Amino acid sequence: MVASFAMLRLIPGDPARRIAGSNVGPAELEQIRQGLGLNDPILTQLKDYVVGVFTGDLGTSYSSQQPVSTIIADRLPKTLELAGAGFVLAVGIGIPLGLLVGALTRDGLRPRLSAAFTGTTSFVQSIPDYLLAALLVLLFAVLIPVFPVAGASGVISLVLPATAVAAGAAAILARVTRVETLAVLSADYVRAARVKQLSTRRIYGVHVLPNVMTSALTISGLILTALVGGTVVVENVFAWPGLGTELVRAISQRDYPVVQAIVLMLGVTIVIVNLLVDVLISALDPRSLLRAS
Repeated sequence: MVASFAMLRLIPGDPARRIAGSNVGPAELEQIRQGLGLNDPILTQLKDYVVGVFTGDLGTSYSSQQPVSTIIADRLPKTLELAGAGFVLAVGIGIPLGLLVGALTRDGLRPRLSAAFTGTTSFVQSIPDYLLAALLVLLFAVLIPVFPVAGASGVISLVLPATAVAAGAAAILARVTRVETLAVLSADYVRAARVKQLSTRRIYGVHVLPNVMTSALTISGLILTALVGGTVVVENVFAWPGLGTELVRAISQRDYPVVQAIVLMLGVTIVIVNLLVDVLISALDPRSLLRAS
């Protein structure tokens, strides 16, 4: 809260001037500043902001004069929809791919497949979200007009932005899952299961998958929190009506209440997601509670 409040005040520009325009005289400009509370001491502004947050009052937008809570209520579902779709796509691709490649390349088998997998995932991971988003628009909305260029007009309009958000995350998750799969496959209890001549399905279903999933879920939680913040850039490329596009608009307009509320909302969302992931991991793997204690 304090950091977002302070950073906004360091950005050059006068919110009152943005609202009033260039043809307003000094007296009218001063009146607008007084009405917005911008003439109050900085500590008084901070106190009013903090008190407002804890009393449920996020303020009123400078530009639209709408309650900030209404703006967030309108925009947040779209951001969560995009982040959720990207997360499902990243997990649905990354974990199975990592498990498959890990199983195929265990004990040094198929070195070419291992090199190709590492090189491809490293390349995909290194592409910035905004560049990948622009490439997807060029390929599948302009050159091959399969998907809409921008907007939120249904499930089909979610495909390209969700892919742009999920690609790098899926590559990271696939690499981590493969490493964990190789580690589990070389563990003593898996070797003992092979000596007992257990079926491949039982070895992977009972011994390998649960141990790999614990690490995969930990990384997945970090990925989900990154996706929530990473949607900001992708939303602006696809004109997706979420918090990201509203945040960029509010920053350009020096709309302090909107920016502060969105940053706070994203931070709270990330904290909640991390908490839920910790609870889920402890439920799936009670040993994590023993290690923590």
